Amino acid sequence: MISVLLAAYRGEKFIAGQIASILPQLEAGDELLVGDDSPAGHAATRDAVLAFGDPRIHYTQGPRRGVIKNVEFLLGQARGDILVLSDQDDVWLPGKLARARALLDTAKPALLAHGAAITDEALHETGEIQGTKPGLWRNMIRNGYTGCCMAFTRQLLPYILPFPDGIPMHDQWIGLRAERFGTVRVIEEAYILHRRHAGTQTGQGSTVRQKVQWRWDMARALLRGQR
Repeated sequence: MISVLLAAYRGEKFIAGQIASILPQLEAGDELLVGDDSPAGHAATRDAVLAFGDPRIHYTQGPRRGVIKNVEFLLGQARGDILVLSDQDDVWLPGKLARARALLDTAKPALLAHGAAITDEALHETGEIQGTKPGLWRNMIRNGYTGCCMAFTRQLLPYILPFPDGIPMHDQWIGLRAERFGTVRVIEEAYILHRRHAGTQTGQGSTVRQKVQWRWDMARALLRGQR
């Protein structure tokens, strides 16, 4: 069983297109979990999601504490053997979930990272994300893990939850924990169109001081760890 985890925030502009690209890849027993972190009273994202009327979609209000806590919340709700992270603005290309099913051994902690085509708001391609290069310290210094390009097994959950306070982003933490306690498989093929636009919630600029602090916090959390 696959659980797709979609952390949403005011996503009504593009979320329907993303869901439309996900649903054909789901099997009957799979699920799409949508955690909506939009402000109270903002119903547009909810309406866009529920309009599909698909029983595999499970809509819920997120914790309204930011994207990291929203992803953590969704991971706690997921029932699948394979967990797949999704951005609200992207479009999946055919074969993404089929590849995850084929390459991930659900009996052990394992993570799959794939490439992506970067696009503008209108889905015109502007670049690419190639599969990350594995290496614990390499990705500690310069993170190559991108959440929307990752799938991992349920066996990894005890090593990544709860997310430590102070980490810059959940995708780096998940990738580094997979490096330390599981196996990482990287493929270069692009399986999503990854929109980057003014309203994107992640990947925004940060100061040098912030970056240094984030790496320090990540190193401490990783070395302390749960296991």
